[in-house]
Amino acid sequence: MTDTYARTASTWRNWAGNVTARPVRVESPASVDELAEVVRRASEDGLTVKPVGTGHSFTAAAATDGVLVRPDLLTGIRAVDREAMTVTVEAGTPLKRLNTALAREGLSLTNMGDIMEQTVAGATSTGTHGTGRDSASISAQIRALELVTADGTVLRCSADEHPDVFAAARIGLGALGVVTAVTLAVEPVFLLTAREEPMAFDRVTSDFDQLVAENEHFEFYWFPHTGNCNTKRNNRSAGPAAPPGRVSGWIEDELLSNGIFQVACAVGRAVPAAIPSMARISSRALSARTYTDIPYKVFTSPRRVRFVEMEYAVPREAAVDALGELKAMIERSPLRVSFPVEVRTAPADDMTLSTASGRDSAYIAVHLYRGTPYQAYFTAVERIMTGYDGRPHWGKIHTRDSGYLAGAYPRFGEFTAVRDRLDPDRLFANDYLRRVLGE
Repeated sequence: MTDTYARTASTWRNWAGNVTARPVRVESPASVDELAEVVRRASEDGLTVKPVGTGHSFTAAAATDGVLVRPDLLTGIRAVDREAMTVTVEAGTPLKRLNTALAREGLSLTNMGDIMEQTVAGATSTGTHGTGRDSASISAQIRALELVTADGTVLRCSADEHPDVFAAARIGLGALGVVTAVTLAVEPVFLLTAREEPMAFDRVTSDFDQLVAENEHFEFYWFPHTGNCNTKRNNRSAGPAAPPGRVSGWIEDELLSNGIFQVACAVGRAVPAAIPSMARISSRALSARTYTDIPYKVFTSPRRVRFVEMEYAVPREAAVDALGELKAMIERSPLRVSFPVEVRTAPADDMTLSTASGRDSAYIAVHLYRGTPYQAYFTAVERIMTGYDGRPHWGKIHTRDSGYLAGAYPRFGEFTAVRDRLDPDRLFANDYLRRVLGE
């Protein structure tokens, strides 16, 4: 083996800057065989191994003081199967590149999250999701998966091949091995019409079930310290395509949602007392708009303002009550919250550690501008969400441990049994995994 793909170790930071690590070495293997050798050598050296993508997780899921594996060279589409309607993609491929490549092929994922900077493996391993009445997370669209396990074996799994591993590895947290390729279901590219519309909090919550039932993809943002929300409904369209105008799109997506919002967040961090007034102004600044485009241009949007985030999945029928409790908590507290609260949904799925495993779910996400003290706010939110049997997003800040999570996930023991078999010596462990999965 050569060391041409090894890097000098340096401090690694995630996107939000709240997690740092200093690995002994950083490796960028250019092939699956090279990756398998990296894993074997780390084991021989008594070092743990953690793959890392673009660092968009807010937890220390990828942190290590051993060997950090960067998948920068494991990118690109391996195969497109138009008969099976699948695409097999290297694990390090950014979702942005995958989406544009699929569009060139006249194909699309069925559903996706609201950003596309993550790598395919990073997004799926932590359970990245969007919102959907019938369509679930990116991980739920996986049809087969390849990973290098602790002994350097390349293991392929699907619903028919190692189905127990497949049920666990689609959201594997990096605990079962290093994912090298993912086969995703795709469909012919289609059009979505997005309808964005301001709506009062009381109306959104009273009509929540109806809004979810009537739309393929529904989500909304509530602006704390106000009674205002912004809603978004995405539904399939026969066309024609009618994307946002270049100028109006820039004003909404860049100037207001990123540029001016960045300034408002910075002011709010310096002068928290100004936040409620700014929230009232900003919640009224966004106007209704409708546009039609291919899926990734509708589902995703640029996120240039850096923040920290906590997100919990609760049973969908509990969403309005949980959100109402959250609103009441903020209103009676001295907290000043500059970021909107995001609410999305997902149908039940069959993955062992999916936040929607076995139940229709609603996601309630809270954010604060990077550098703002978040512990008091997030602690209060977490107390509310766990009261509704909430499940924390694996890539977002939370304090839950294996004792809580084993009770929250009916199939938790299935996952840990697969982990015990594939990684008995915990080559892929770190402090985060020890907390959430146990020793």
